[in-house]
Amino acid sequence: MSDQQHLPQPAQHPPVPRPISPAYRRWATALVWIAVILLAFVVVALVASFVLLGVADSSPSGGAAAYGYLAIFLWVAIVALFPVLLGAGIPALVMTRRVRRTPQALGGKAP
Repeated sequence: MSDQQHLPQPAQHPPVPRPISPAYRRWATALVWIAVILLAFVVVALVASFVLLGVADSSPSGGAAAYGYLAIFLWVAIVALFPVLLGAGIPALVMTRRVRRTPQALGGKAP
């Protein structure tokens, strides 16, 4: 094994970032807003579900039991929207980070 010759490795240069198109910037902004709106809906639905459970529990005669079922429906909606929130939020963060790291965003010219 020691008799094998090692070839010199060529110098590794960092990859040159490609310029970011205006459409890419618009998509990054749109995905951020979609994620923010979905997150706001999830938070409002979670708070509303706890309020509905409180109302359903405080009714002594059981006439407000439907509020408990509505709270369960909101939990199902939250569980269904959570993957969509992650699917919009994670790419939005990656795209926004890439837009901010390009030389165009820093005031320089792209290569």
